[in-house]
Amino acid sequence: MADKYDSLKLENQLCFPLYACSKEIVRRYKAHLDKLDLTYTQYIVMMVMWEERELNVKELGDKLFLDSGTLTPVLKKLESKGYVTRERSKIDERTLIVTLTKSGEELKEMALEIPVGMRGCLNINDEEMTQLRNMLNKILSEIGEEP
Repeated sequence: MADKYDSLKLENQLCFPLYACSKEIVRRYKAHLDKLDLTYTQYIVMMVMWEERELNVKELGDKLFLDSGTLTPVLKKLESKGYVTRERSKIDERTLIVTLTKSGEELKEMALEIPVGMRGCLNINDEEMTQLRNMLNKILSEIGEEP
């Protein structure tokens, strides 16, 4: 017979292994990102910027599940490093536009080794990685649709 408190056991939680894996993966990124003088949050911002080249802060936050309070200092730091620029939209002054710079684009080439290096940290095959990514993206898309 199941104990009524089984649902409160750490071993029965989905959130804990997700949290612990995320924390450990981000920790392993550090050695690779230190070479580029980037934090993990700066790195994921740059990945979006390499794809989009220009977008507003709200769009960037939506893609990364980050609020403007978290993004603002990250973007200021990336701007001070010369990787992005931030300027008010000429159409709507309330909108802040982030644009990838030439230096930011050049950083992309240096970042190519990061996914390769990180791939060696995970002891799962390509099919398992695809399945895991798909499951996590499904969860994220459903969580993103708040009731």
